[in-house]
Amino acid sequence: MPRIPHVQPRWVAAGLVAVLAAAGGLVWLNSGDDPAEVTTRELTLTGAQGPGDPAAVKLDATLYLPEQTPAPAVIVAHGFGGSKQSVDGDARELAQRGFVALAYSARGFGRSEGQIALNSLAYEVADARKVVDWLGERSEVTQDGDGDPKVGVTGGSYGGSLSLLLAGTDKRVDALAPTITYNDLSQALLPNSATTGDTIPGTPAANAFADDGVFKRSWAGIFFASGAGGGGLSNPTADAVEEGDEDDDIDMPSGNTGGSGGGTEASTDSGPGAGTGGATSGAGQPGAGPQAGNPCGKFRPEFCAAYAEVATTGRASKQTVDLLRSVSPSQVTKNITQPTMLVQGEQDTLFGLDQADANAREIAAAGGRVKVVWYTGGHDGGRPGPELRGQIADWFDFHLRGQGTDPGEGLSYAVQGALRVQGAPSVRTVSTGAYPGLAGNDPTERRSVPVFGQEQTIINPPGGNPASVSSLPGLGSIIGSSSRLVGRVSIDLPGQAARFMSKPLTSQLLIAGASTVRLRVAAVPGAAPPASEGAVLFAKLYDVGPDGTRILPGSAVSPFRVPALPEDGSPVEVTVTLPGIVRPIETDRTIELVVSTTDQAYATPAQSAAYRVSVVEGAAVEAPVVSGTRSDTGPPAAPLIGIAIVLGLVVVAAVWGVFRRRRATDLDPTLAEVPLVIEGLSKKYPGGVTAVDDLSFRVEMGQVLGLLGPNGAGKTTSLRMLMGLIQPSGGTIRVFGHKVYSGAPVLSRIGSFVEGAGFLPHLSGQSNLELYWAATGRPPERAHIEEALEIAGLGKAVHRRVRTYSQGMRQRLAIAQAMLGLPDLLVLDEPTNGLDPPQIHQMRAVLRRYASTGRTVVVSSHLLAEVEQTCDHVVVMHQGRLVASGNVEEIVGGSGEATFRVDRPDDAAEVLRAVEGVDSVEVDGNSVHADLDSLPRAEALAKLVGAGVAVEQAGPRRRLEDAFLQLVGEETSR
Repeated sequence: MPRIPHVQPRWVAAGLVAVLAAAGGLVWLNSGDDPAEVTTRELTLTGAQGPGDPAAVKLDATLYLPEQTPAPAVIVAHGFGGSKQSVDGDARELAQRGFVALAYSARGFGRSEGQIALNSLAYEVADARKVVDWLGERSEVTQDGDGDPKVGVTGGSYGGSLSLLLAGTDKRVDALAPTITYNDLSQALLPNSATTGDTIPGTPAANAFADDGVFKRSWAGIFFASGAGGGGLSNPTADAVEEGDEDDDIDMPSGNTGGSGGGTEASTDSGPGAGTGGATSGAGQPGAGPQAGNPCGKFRPEFCAAYAEVATTGRASKQTVDLLRSVSPSQVTKNITQPTMLVQGEQDTLFGLDQADANAREIAAAGGRVKVVWYTGGHDGGRPGPELRGQIADWFDFHLRGQGTDPGEGLSYAVQGALRVQGAPSVRTVSTGAYPGLAGNDPTERRSVPVFGQEQTIINPPGGNPASVSSLPGLGSIIGSSSRLVGRVSIDLPGQAARFMSKPLTSQLLIAGASTVRLRVAAVPGAAPPASEGAVLFAKLYDVGPDGTRILPGSAVSPFRVPALPEDGSPVEVTVTLPGIVRPIETDRTIELVVSTTDQAYATPAQSAAYRVSVVEGAAVEAPVVSGTRSDTGPPAAPLIGIAIVLGLVVVAAVWGVFRRRRATDLDPTLAEVPLVIEGLSKKYPGGVTAVDDLSFRVEMGQVLGLLGPNGAGKTTSLRMLMGLIQPSGGTIRVFGHKVYSGAPVLSRIGSFVEGAGFLPHLSGQSNLELYWAATGRPPERAHIEEALEIAGLGKAVHRRVRTYSQGMRQRLAIAQAMLGLPDLLVLDEPTNGLDPPQIHQMRAVLRRYASTGRTVVVSSHLLAEVEQTCDHVVVMHQGRLVASGNVEEIVGGSGEATFRVDRPDDAAEVLRAVEGVDSVEVDGNSVHADLDSLPRAEALAKLVGAGVAVEQAGPRRRLEDAFLQLVGEETSR
């Protein structure tokens, strides 16, 4: 016997000290103060009485108070289709940072009264000013003067627009941080990204913002549905990825209530409402709008009419454009001089980077201090995550309280690469202290990338259908959260798209903003569009790999309209601003400019037309490049702690290995040929729950044993202890004499199928088995894959992909996996689960064939009839205890009732009635049932034969099910 090395106590102590120190450091690193206590008050505030309102509206609000007051206040505005509940997490976070936070449902939403006027100065903005008035009267809020609270405002999307409009009309606002919002609603919903001139502002994401744009039909419809009671899709509900986040390709985003940027937009308010006319609830609530027979829902009539006009015609009149501009921040940005942090998403087909760029230009021109942040999310990629929400709170900390470090100005943008490190997105942040192109700053640097391609003819099909696909509005957050899907849903239909390709890049190109390109567009004579329509086209920029894989960054597209093309085919030159994106184009990749005639997210002309499109000679894609420094996240303390933990664990592993070797010698030689012996096994959980109680039984070589019991009997718990997955509270389990514990070497002699098996669907059944066996580290020649497959009976199907398998075939593949290596003990949990009768019959044959080789099978099942036909021994458990074990026939025949199939049933009945001790004789066709009590069945059979009765069959009358129910105290009634 090999000598067991002696472990010095001082080495054990040193190892334990190392682990405790490392663990203590990790706990210290991850521990922090508990979140500060926040007190909330439910309020009903009085808003404004706008034109046509019968009275001042009532606004449903919640006040969040920090531990210490007075403190500066922050108004948290919700996104479109939401309510105060949507931003509850945002408001609480700010209150935990020491601010008095106020969230309220805008008019027409949640439980607030009034109709939706899209942040009109006379309605929603007037309401917000009333809220500021109320804060100016509160003792809990720090005051700058009489009726002048120290207050900031933030919000996402619709709420971000309100933040800007309030700051531009009320100088009592001291700082603001709008997120994923717009500058000009007419350009956001009817964008035109082309101009016949070549003058575009020098900022990185400036757009042409030309008149007579293309209707963003899908997003506008989602917004209208949200306001009319549809709710739900108008704003992101999950956090965008940040540095260090886990990959979420498999787990799709779920609504996290603690984020900025609009929150969950389907309002959860319920109960009595105070809507106009006594409506029960606002937009986003059951019963709003269409349910009452009003197609306008909670919208004011003028906005409903404007939507109806654009939705039915695809064009906006001057009156509609003027209406949209009247409720846009662009009307008041010239008045905003307060410190402004503009947060915009890089995955946003609704409000792109160009909208924040315009806000930055206009606020800076007014003398305001501006910081711009582009992050990985947006309406298609998620709201700001915890790190960015912390930066927003830091902004308010400095500008409302004078605390912390000056956040500065300029631009920071997130760069999300294609590579993923240890399951986390490769996200880095680039910062520059000055926003390029603003007053006093140098214009944006641009890198010319020539694209090549001949003039191409493209057509607009009748009705604009079928249409190309660039994005899926409303579902973009699902796509944007997956590195496998983002940018890959685009489809450009043949004949509708012109393509222009660059040469492979010789160095990385980091595009940060909106590129521009000069195009030449001409109508094909005889197929020109109506002069009133002009040419409607869509431009986009792809990142193309050497293998031809195309990615559309941000799923973004730039629609543009070229008015009144000459019918003689003369070309018109236009400067097109491509979508604002952040994308690193790596070396050896190319960029592809695509110009198409259709896009399913936009309204396109119904009349067919044909165009000739080319790149202006000598022109190139002018890509914006914004140089900066990568943000420093501080010293990597976590890796250092991790190294210390690993070193400590190495020491402990060495010590544990010695003890484990000692445990491996725990062998009872007298049981070396017995597959399984369980003695006094128990498992208890905290709270007094006993799952297994003093269980003992023995399984011999070649047996097929069925483990039976009702739900909660402890069967699966027993099997998990047998496999070493959980530790017993008492007793022992021995497999071939060896004691079982987690990681015991003897477990290699057990094949198991417990609680289902998973397979890679794109691989064949045989490939799955080969990979599984390779993962065990054992030699391939010991796998016996062919033998296992022969027993499982999969045939040629083993070479097909698993995704094509039926449920029965998957179950047999799982059995084959358990049989790999031909283990001496096979443990199966519900092997016939989900199978139909023919498949169950086949599985029964599989188990019998395996046992016929001299090996042992333990089966846990609730199908008693199958156990009766498959198993020769059973163990019955109830409430964690053993209630019966033994041969199936012994357990079934324990009641004394027997059935005889005979040629003369009446004569047989008379013979049995004459036998002493036989009771209750019944005739049922050719069968005679009798209660033999203690009389052996063989003696009764002899009596029948002696009387000249021919007996065809004799056996117990009751089934295993009857015996089982009697054993567990649920005897069937007769």
